[in-house]
Amino acid sequence: MPGWVFIISRSLIFLLLLFVTTKILGKKQISELSFFEYVAGITIGSIAGEVVTGLESNAYHGAIAIFMFGLVTFLVNYISIHSKKFRDFAEGRGTVVIKDGKILEDNLKKEKYTIDEISALLRQKSIFRIADVEYAVLEPRGNLSAMLKKDYQPLTPKDIGLKLPNEESPQTIIMDGSIVDEALRWTGKSRGWLYAELEKMGVTLDNVFIGELNSYGELTVDLYDDKIKVPQPQQRPLLMASLKKVQADLELYCLSTNCEKSKAMYKKNAALLQESIDKLKPFLNG
Repeated sequence: MPGWVFIISRSLIFLLLLFVTTKILGKKQISELSFFEYVAGITIGSIAGEVVTGLESNAYHGAIAIFMFGLVTFLVNYISIHSKKFRDFAEGRGTVVIKDGKILEDNLKKEKYTIDEISALLRQKSIFRIADVEYAVLEPRGNLSAMLKKDYQPLTPKDIGLKLPNEESPQTIIMDGSIVDEALRWTGKSRGWLYAELEKMGVTLDNVFIGELNSYGELTVDLYDDKIKVPQPQQRPLLMASLKKVQADLELYCLSTNCEKSKAMYKKNAALLQESIDKLKPFLNG
C-alpha cells in the first residue's frame, strides 16, 4: 500500500482518537491549562504526529501511549477535585505578589516573574499604577487577579442608590440572512412582526448578517453592506420624551388656570407623573 494512503488513514484514525480523548478530559484541556495538562497535551500531540507520519512505527503502540496519557490526565483531574492537598501539588496555589500597593519581591522571584511582566498583566486589566492595587494574586494558571484600593474602585449604581433593571441575554433571531425560528419563538414574536420591523428600518432580510432582539423588544441588526446606516431603536427614548412632555403640560396647565380645584389636580398629577418618570428613567434611557 502506498505511503500516502497510510498517512491519510492514520491521520483520520488518530484525529478521531485525539478528539475523543480531549472530550473525555473536558473543556479544561482546551482552555487554561495546568502544568500537568500542558505537558500531557504536548506529549499526546507529539505521539500522534510521530505515529501518523512515521510509516515504520507501530500505530497500536502509539494508540496505547495516547490512551495512557489521557487516562493519567483524567485521573489527576479526578483526584484533584476530591483532594485539596493533591490539587495544590498538581496544579499549584495562588501567590500574592502585591499587597497594600507594595510588590512582594520574594514571591515574585519565587514565581520567576519580572516587574515588567506583572505590569503588563495589570495593564491588561486597565491598571497602570501598582500603588493603586490593594491586593494582587498570581493564579496557578498564570493569570493575575487584582483588587484596587477602595478609593480607586469605580462607582457602581448601587453606590449611588440607583436601581437598574435586570437585563436578559439578547436573542439572535437573524443569522446570515436567515430567520432563526426557534429563537424568534422564544421571544414571543412572529415573522410578521420581524418583517414589519425590518421594513421600518429600510433593510431586507437577505442583507442582514446578524439580528438581535434585547429584553426590551428592540431589534438591532448588522448588515453585510456596512455603508448602509441603520437607525437605532428609539422606542424607549421616545416614550421618555412623551412622558416628560405630558408632565410639563400638566405643570403648564397648573400655572395657567385660575381654578384652585383644577390647579391642585394638575399639580398633584404632575408630581405623580414626575415620580413615575424618576422610577422609569433607568429603564427608558436606552
